[in-house]
Amino acid sequence: MTPVELSRTVLHAVRRAVDEGELAVAVLPERVVVAPPGPGGCGDYATNVALQLARPAGQPAPAVAELLRTRLLRTDGISDVVVTGPGFLNISLAGDADGRLVRDILRAGPRYGHSDDLAGQAPQLHAAPEVRALVLMDTVARVLRSQGARPQLHCARPPQDAWVRTLGVPGDLTVGTCTDDPLRPVPAPADPTPLGRDAARWALLHPAPHDRPHIGDSRSEQHLAQRETNPLFRVRYAHARTRALLRNAADLGFTPEPGPVTPHAEALLHLLADHPRVLAATAAHRAPDRLARHLVAVADALAPLLPSVLPLGDEKPSAAHRARLALAEAAGTVLAGGLTLLGIDAPEHL
Repeated sequence: MTPVELSRTVLHAVRRAVDEGELAVAVLPERVVVAPPGPGGCGDYATNVALQLARPAGQPAPAVAELLRTRLLRTDGISDVVVTGPGFLNISLAGDADGRLVRDILRAGPRYGHSDDLAGQAPQLHAAPEVRALVLMDTVARVLRSQGARPQLHCARPPQDAWVRTLGVPGDLTVGTCTDDPLRPVPAPADPTPLGRDAARWALLHPAPHDRPHIGDSRSEQHLAQRETNPLFRVRYAHARTRALLRNAADLGFTPEPGPVTPHAEALLHLLADHPRVLAATAAHRAPDRLARHLVAVADALAPLLPSVLPLGDEKPSAAHRARLALAEAAGTVLAGGLTLLGIDAPEHL
């Protein structure tokens, strides 16, 4: 069960409780957010949906949580549900949850985290004829499409040809002012095109829209540095390493096979499970920096796993090696999919 499937399962339990008269709620939430448990939590995922429903239902949050807990325990794929704190539902999935997550990612490929939640919506995005605003709008549109929306892009005048050629800014915009969803990031202080497409887009997107990007100043060259201090390099290097590991494993005669992994990979698994929520939040808040920071976190959590993926010396490939390889491939898949949504290349070699 993926996080998206679990979210729908919890929402279905809420709707059934309302339909059968156990909860009196006039307006149901459109979606339920599930995420790795916080401090004091347990299980594979947690949700605060009971706290959201308590006031409109006129019941204490623990009572709503207990009602939903009873329903969720009857659901296939859920092994346990624990109520903690003021009314958080902590859900444990049945069987090999880690292996299922990895299989789900590998099955979906770079489209892992994509959904139809925004299907039928056509948000009107407007950007000033300024390079950062246009790159931001292009990226927001990519993420919105990944969630099923069909955004319409507007700009007061056509973008410069250099921005279209070098940065991948769309040239087929609707020319004219639109006030429905204006994107107003802090403008780029200098022309980013000398950095090239990948570094320039990262320099414009990694800072939050209200922060000034480091372009044209003493820190501008860091975006091209091939070292660990450059977060874009860490993300692209981590992806390239996963591709290299798959090639090396093939040379050794073994392939990835999802299964239980060592405990030190828990942080990485939680980040991979959180990827669909990050994409939804990026779309909702028009904030590609959320996705960029998430990719950096995935790359940094993946790094400690990489040295243990391949057998050492005379060691034979084991089930643990195959499971680690599958997890590394899944992480690389998430990195590649995220970079693509940012309009940045995910190289096989680096």
